[in-house]
Amino acid sequence: MELPTGAFLQAVESTERAMADLVVSHLAGAKRVADLFSGCGTFSLRLAPHSAVHAVESDAAALAAQDQAHRRASGLKPLSTERRDLFRRPIPAKELKGFNGLVFDPPRAGAEGVAREVAASTVKRVAAVSCNPVTLARDLKILIDGGYRLVSVTPLDQFLWSHHVEAIALLERD
Repeated sequence: MELPTGAFLQAVESTERAMADLVVSHLAGAKRVADLFSGCGTFSLRLAPHSAVHAVESDAAALAAQDQAHRRASGLKPLSTERRDLFRRPIPAKELKGFNGLVFDPPRAGAEGVAREVAASTVKRVAAVSCNPVTLARDLKILIDGGYRLVSVTPLDQFLWSHHVEAIALLERD
């Protein structure tokens, strides 16, 4: 993959791999997955061998990079991309109807608007990724209040000797 200038990458490769493994494992069996705040495809491209993926991101260069990487790879399910500011225009619950899996990995501000729409949707499995425990807790409360059950939360110490932590929360709708 050719990364665009200024692309966001996780700080530690082994932690990124662990994060992706958790997400992919949780969404196993999902035929159609939405990847919101997809960046360059950290999760999209790893989900694509098993699921059709719709990647949504505001950065056009990041979307182009993952689209190019998808086109160069073989054996992947379809990948569609959408440029969208999810803070200003979260995908409405009714548009999430065709997805049975979803992952979101927002910046530190979290995904409050997205969480509200997902909570009102019929998506069965959700992986919530966050670098901010405070906004993750807020977003998880919205999802739980909307009928999701919290399966697990896994903290990952990506930034040794600092207070920063990544976390992956896995949720299911009964």
